[in-house]
Amino acid sequence: MMILRSSPASPFGRKVRIAISLLGLDNDVKIEAADTTDVNDSVRKQNPLGKIPVVIDEDGTAYYDSRVILDYLDDRAGGGKIVPRDAKARLAALRLQALCDGILDASILTIYETRWRKAETHEPKWLEHQAGKVSRALAALEAAPPPLDAMPNVGQITLAWAPSASATRVSVASVPPMACACSVRVS
Repeated sequence: MMILRSSPASPFGRKVRIAISLLGLDNDVKIEAADTTDVNDSVRKQNPLGKIPVVIDEDGTAYYDSRVILDYLDDRAGGGKIVPRDAKARLAALRLQALCDGILDASILTIYETRWRKAETHEPKWLEHQAGKVSRALAALEAAPPPLDAMPNVGQITLAWAPSASATRVSVASVPPMACACSVRVS
């Protein structure tokens, strides 16, 4: 049985959980909590970067970074399901995933700036820089809303977790309705 090390608060972990569910791998995965701030958590051995999510397969190989994990899961499920095989479709899905991962990254960096630094040491220029990334990415999504495939691809899965995507100018119809799609067991 595979093990997913993650946290409920991680948008990247939720992205992996959605992929697990969409690919029908729910019964093949055990979820174990990870605390990236705990120096004694084994997640730092499973991923030297100490980041989540991490998927550990049955032979002990650890896969980290949600993009790598989604590719691994797609391959494990037979391939071509959430990572399209056709080059043009695959590149479009990967490009959308990169854009939406950028929204998630910028949002997390903003959270860390306000969580880990005292208010008087917050760097407004840094926060504006991150907000600009999110704003430009959402504007790009608004200008060219991605379609929703019958089986959502990696880009569409990631779009489901771009912070506030459905509450912004992006058309709600273009946002994959996957917030409730995950039924993976947490243990």
